[in-house]
Amino acid sequence: MSDANKEDDFQTDHLEAMADETIDIMEESDEMQALVEERDMLKDRLLRALADIENTRKRGERDRREAENYGGSKLAKDMLPVYDNLRRALDAADDAQREAAKAVFEGVELTLRELIHVFGKHKIEPVIPEVGDRFDPQVHQAMFEAPLPNTKAGDIIQVMSEGFILHDRLLRPAQVGVSSTPA
Repeated sequence: MSDANKEDDFQTDHLEAMADETIDIMEESDEMQALVEERDMLKDRLLRALADIENTRKRGERDRREAENYGGSKLAKDMLPVYDNLRRALDAADDAQREAAKAVFEGVELTLRELIHVFGKHKIEPVIPEVGDRFDPQVHQAMFEAPLPNTKAGDIIQVMSEGFILHDRLLRPAQVGVSSTPA
């Protein structure tokens, strides 16, 4: 074989080796790009999963607080008529009846005080409007409207029953009569 053929074979072999190397580098580059894309996708999924876990933790904590604060609201609502009846029993009696059944009325008063104490312990606070206060639809329920001299429209003219708030939620609005006297 001549030197020229050897030189051509060497160049051909060298070019083929370079081409193979270039192909290998390109394949490695493609593999590297695919790995980078997969890493980025997995990182994104991990961050989303961590965010979901944090949101679930916060939601669970909020639900736990809600249950702790407001879980007894149904029982509390059911106890309000007991409070009303005890209050009515005490308000309905005159002095002669109180004197005749002194022990009974003391028992009713003690029971009412204990019920109020239990309400306070569980953050159940009364809403006690006074005659002359302004009507507030957030905590009052208007049972009737009537014109009454020397009052302004929207003034409370009668209180039928107290309302109650549990923490910051209204359990029952105070039931009131409201003046409709024009200004």
